[in-house]
Amino acid sequence: MTCRAVLICPGRGTYNKAELGYLGRHHAGAPLLDTFDALRRAEGQTPVTELDSAERFATATHTPGDAASPLIYACSYLDRMALADDIEIVAVTGNSMGWYTALAAAGALDAEGGFQVVNTMGRLMQEASIGGQLVYPCAGPDWRPDPGRRAALLETVRQIDDEGAVLRLSIDLGGMLVLAGDAAGLAEFEASVPRIEDRFPMRLPHHAAFHTALQAPVAEAGRAALPAALFAQPSLPMIDGRGAIWWPHGTDTALLHEYTLGAQVTETYDFARAIRIAAQEFAPDMFIITGPGTTLGGAVAQSLISFGWQGLDGKATFQERQEESPLLVSMGLEDQRDIVTG
Repeated sequence: MTCRAVLICPGRGTYNKAELGYLGRHHAGAPLLDTFDALRRAEGQTPVTELDSAERFATATHTPGDAASPLIYACSYLDRMALADDIEIVAVTGNSMGWYTALAAAGALDAEGGFQVVNTMGRLMQEASIGGQLVYPCAGPDWRPDPGRRAALLETVRQIDDEGAVLRLSIDLGGMLVLAGDAAGLAEFEASVPRIEDRFPMRLPHHAAFHTALQAPVAEAGRAALPAALFAQPSLPMIDGRGAIWWPHGTDTALLHEYTLGAQVTETYDFARAIRIAAQEFAPDMFIITGPGTTLGGAVAQSLISFGWQGLDGKATFQERQEESPLLVSMGLEDQRDIVTG
């Protein structure tokens, strides 16, 4: 029986120590890896297969944008190509950098064009290194929405931003807020909120102030380096970081180029809204998150819980549903990967 699925592509921060060797384990010998490596060599960069096959994971080597972005894209795109024939992708979305992968997964960029976009933007953001990011929860441990807590946190962000520092909502992850800003803004937020689980607020290493106006110079450089001619009509619907749908045969590719290298870079990425639109508009049987990593599953689940998708009202009901018939599959988990790859 065919399974109708929404495909979700992860963003930065998903290739870590546990993911070292992911390409070798799952995609050894894939012809596209030679293509991706050749594109990296042409730019004087370390090939992705060399990064993936390193003896040990090194934060300084593997997490900067010019290394992490192409690694994640290669893992994610090849995972998409590895899906079983009985999986029908009805729509594609992604988180932050995952939007670039989603473009390729949906056919709006070819495999090489997607790699070029990801590699170029990763390099430009790393070279500029403007600002930083941190993560802080706005839902409780049961994953249920807490509107009062969320509103209070966003008010703290607004006040800090109004008082001279820079701090903005970068990504809405449902139960988590990703905030971005300059050093002063991030530090002031850290001093203003209680520490939770001895983890949060959590700074994200080698992350810039993505999805804020601070990235305007990077967006401008990206538009100069990446022509609109790279973009084509998607073959699948795509849900972007505003929740807008780009339809096959109805997409203005010039506007898609403008959004991808404009507002997508400089404005808040509402991942939770993208998931809500994906669920409500396409009613999939399953949500599939490509690898690498496993951290995006919680954000997808919390986003679904936030609007009560199929009766989900908290972590417990989500886990019960997963045991009965998986609603969410993360290809970064070996046992779940088998469900969708055959």
